[in-house]
Amino acid sequence: MARGIKKHLKRLKAPKRWMLNKMGGIWAPNPKSGPHRKNESFPLILILRNKLKNALNNREVTQILKQRVIKVDGKIRIEKNYPTGIMDIISIEKTNENFRILYDPVGRFILHRVEKKESLFKLCKVIKLLRGKKGIPFIVTHDGRTIRYPDPSIKIDDSILFNLSEKKIIDFIKFNIGALCLVIGGRNIGRIGIILYREHHKGVVEIVRIKDAEGLEFATKISNVFVIGKGKRSFISLPKNKGLKK
Repeated sequence: MARGIKKHLKRLKAPKRWMLNKMGGIWAPNPKSGPHRKNESFPLILILRNKLKNALNNREVTQILKQRVIKVDGKIRIEKNYPTGIMDIISIEKTNENFRILYDPVGRFILHRVEKKESLFKLCKVIKLLRGKKGIPFIVTHDGRTIRYPDPSIKIDDSILFNLSEKKIIDFIKFNIGALCLVIGGRNIGRIGIILYREHHKGVVEIVRIKDAEGLEFATKISNVFVIGKGKRSFISLPKNKGLKK
């Protein structure tokens, strides 16, 4: 009989986007509960050990985190299995480095280096728009944030520009035709393009048609689309490949 929740994760069952070598051992880091889903998260230990090469093993990662020099979205994190995700800002005080977590056109997690000024804000996708007690409106974003009294123009699937230090909304991007977007799920994960139109089907998930910088068109579900800019102007800096598959 089952004896409760599983606390371990085998390497062969880990998400492919973590890029773990299957011959590197039996076990993989099991993400803790946090703002991102388990299959859409990237544990902090993999960032420090596998991506940045700041540590060689588990023990060294723990020693680094106990120094309280690693910040995620402006907050100090000391849990090695803390789940980071898309658009999160990783800051390292001792080296003055800042990174934004994005996807490459193959769907793997990448750390995109950003300047200090850009690390003060992040983009969040609105996934819920509700009313609480006494009719107070609030929105819920893709990273688990709950923000009360948003702008009445903000709707579901829009993106907000959130200031991490002041904890408030600076600007927002409407989910409209002609907006620049990033695909965060499905077969086209990591690709960047401009929204052409939306297909409405009764009883079926809405489909969005997107065109990339090379003029190639593709389609995906509306839940996989993350708006990041207006027209060809992006609110965040993007990798050199600009979401194009080679």
